[in-house]
Parts: sequence; C-alpha cells; structure tokens
Amino acid sequence: MQSDLVWSGRTGPFPLHIGEGVFAPTTTSREMGDNLRIEPDDVVIDVGCGSGILTFIAARLGARKSWGTDPNPASVACARDNAQRLGLSEKVEFRNAGFFEQLEGVKATVVIGDISGIPDELAQASGWFPGGFSGGPTGAEVPVMMIRQARAFLRPGGRLYLPTGSLQAEETILDCARSLFPNMRQLSERIVPLPAALAESDAAKSLSERGIIKLTRRGSRFLWQMRTWECS
Repeated sequence: MQSDLVWSGRTGPFPLHIGEGVFAPTTTSREMGDNLRIEPDDVVIDVGCGSGILTFIAARLGARKSWGTDPNPASVACARDNAQRLGLSEKVEFRNAGFFEQLEGVKATVVIGDISGIPDELAQASGWFPGGFSGGPTGAEVPVMMIRQARAFLRPGGRLYLPTGSLQAEETILDCARSLFPNMRQLSERIVPLPAALAESDAAKSLSERGIIKLTRRGSRFLWQMRTWECS
C-alpha cells in the first residue's frame, strides 16, 4: 500500500512517500537517525536504504555524498522519487543492489547498517518486510554478512552505525562486530513494545524457547530492547 507521511525525526519535518512494497521508517530508523554523527566532508553508504530516510538525514546533516543501496527495486525507485521531491538528487545516489554491490571504488567515512535483522519466522508473522527481506533464521545472518563486508568500503577511521536488539540473536552480531572493529561504543538503548498478537504468535514462542529472541512482559505488554552502536 502506498502512503505519504511527514518525517518528524532528525532534520525534519519533511514529507516522505512510501511506495507499494517499500519498508516504512520505524522506531529503529528514528533511533539511528538521532545517533548519526555526520561531518561536512563525509561520504556515506546507507545499506538497505528502503525509502531513503537515513540517506536523506545524512545529506541534510551535511554529508558531501550519500549512497543508498537496496535489493528491492521498489525501494530504490521510491528513494529516487523522494530525493527529487526533497531537492537532494545532486547529493544522494541510489543503487538497486545488495549490501555494497555496484559500489566498487567507493570509500566511505560512514556506513549506516540499518538492515533487516529479524528472524525469518518472526518477519513472516509480522508482515513488516515487504518482499520477504528478513534477517535469516536467527536474524543475525544478514547483519553479520553486512558487517563482514563493510570494512572493505570504509576508509581508515571510518564509522559503522549499527542497530541490534533482543528480537534477534544479538550476541552473534556483536561478537562479529567486535572481532572486526576495535572500537565499539553503545550510543543508545531503548525499550520498545511488541504487539501482543505478534509476541504470542507461534513464531515468537518458538524463537523465545530456543533463546534466539528475548522478550520481557510487563502486565499485558511485551517489550524488547533496541540498542544502537558506533563501530570504528
């Protein structure tokens, strides 16, 4: 379903179009945007850009050039349309590609790694990811692949911004990041409610029993923890 919204997070407000089959900005998007550190000469790669929201925030914060990649053609078309509407077409460029494909020769100072990190079972039950772009059986497989590739596209001293949470095999992701990035700094931690219908689904129960996801119950509410990191 297509929709139009007003982004009221960092560098907003500004209008944002969400095309059919395009992942809409979430609480994680807002948290990532709030914690980005962008310098005037930065070159940014936004992996899994979706509608382009974090690419646009980086550009509006003063990045010299921002690249967005996404394997979903609908997302890339939507992001390009949003860039034109926002007058940012000269500062941003989008590629229909997975991770860092089609970016040979680009060396970034910042990589934004807000990609699908929800276990496949949970993603299917939630309907959050149009086109089935989820994070693998434990939600760690796709983020780990991205982290392993990111260093080759970062200049020395460059920064990777990474979200993790208790809705995935979080420690697997953090272990990988720590093995490749000597400096890791937690930027934020937030408690996020999970819809009761999803928390009580067979998928969530199975993943919880296997220790892959961790939920906390407070009264009638189910909660999960989200964290953002700067890795350099």
